[in-house]
Amino acid sequence: MDQSLLDLLRRVDTPTVCNALEVVEGKRGFDRFTRGTVQCSDPAGGAMVGYARTARIAAIAPPEEPPEVIRTRRMDYYRHMSQGPRPALAVIEDMDGDNAVGAFWGEINTSVHKGFGLSGALTNGVMRDLGDLPEGFPVIAGSVGPSHAFVHVREIGTKVTVFGLEVADGDLVHADRHGALVIPDSHVPELEQAIHKLLETERLVLDPARQPDFDFDKFEAAWAAFERART
Repeated sequence: MDQSLLDLLRRVDTPTVCNALEVVEGKRGFDRFTRGTVQCSDPAGGAMVGYARTARIAAIAPPEEPPEVIRTRRMDYYRHMSQGPRPALAVIEDMDGDNAVGAFWGEINTSVHKGFGLSGALTNGVMRDLGDLPEGFPVIAGSVGPSHAFVHVREIGTKVTVFGLEVADGDLVHADRHGALVIPDSHVPELEQAIHKLLETERLVLDPARQPDFDFDKFEAAWAAFERART
């Protein structure tokens, strides 16, 4: 990824990227984003951007496979997370869904993943140890809970679904406290210009609206300029 685009993506929020992808497409309707409300470990921490390193976990019931199989898969999981293109983030589907109880993301696991060079984690599962998680590694999760239960890795590098968003290993993901989205490869070349265009057109309304003498007539003129700029 071009460094200037990466720097820009880290500065803007996920709603801005979502709108900018519609600018690239020239219409509304981009739908590769999460649904529902997420929990964020560091709401003020900004966006995380990276290529997905995916896995699936479960925690409600103990694993049925032999312990040596579980241990080997666990090490294979960490090997997978330590490899691949950077920037990267972990995208983990908890197969227990709305009943998820096992906090995979606590102080130790987040520190390990940060040490591997990942920029954060996106999961529909559980996080814990709030206040003790390392800086610069936000976790976006489905819930907060105290226990790791019987959490274990079930699949590595497979396609996952998190908050209704399907993510394949290697997909480019942008996420923050609002949720997450997948940036299609075909949209990357035009995305930086689209973000700048979006921010410029938004200022046509925002700047007048923030003035003390703002009224309907000024709004009407600003909105007309805004619509002209979008076409």
